Amino acid sequence: MNRAGRVFVQNTYAGRIYETDEGYAFEYDSSYISQDNAVAVSMTLPLSSDVYNSNILFPFFDGLIPEGWLLGVVERNWKIDGKDRFGLLLAACRDCIGDVYIEAE
Repeated sequence: MNRAGRVFVQNTYAGRIYETDEGYAFEYDSSYISQDNAVAVSMTLPLSSDVYNSNILFPFFDGLIPEGWLLGVVERNWKIDGKDRFGLLLAACRDCIGDVYIEAE
C-alpha cells in the first residue's frame, strides 16, 4: 500500500500527496481550486486540475522537512530512516512553519 498525506494551505484542505510506483504525485482537491480565495501550495505547483507527477519528492515538499539537529530528533523519536524523505514529510510536517502542513492519511 502506498503512503499518502493530506495537504493543507492556510488551514484549508487543498489536496493530496502520495507515493506511486514511479515516485510521487500531488493533486489539488477540486473543491479547493474552485474557491475564489484558493492559493497554490507553491509557485512550482500552480493551481491546476492536473495531477503533478515526479520521480523524486517534489522539492517544495522536501524543503518542509526539518534539517540539522531537529532532523536528528525526528529520526530518533519516530525511528525513521533519514533517507525516507516521504516518511519524514508525513511524520514531521504536521506542524510546519508557514502556510502549508501535511497530515498523514
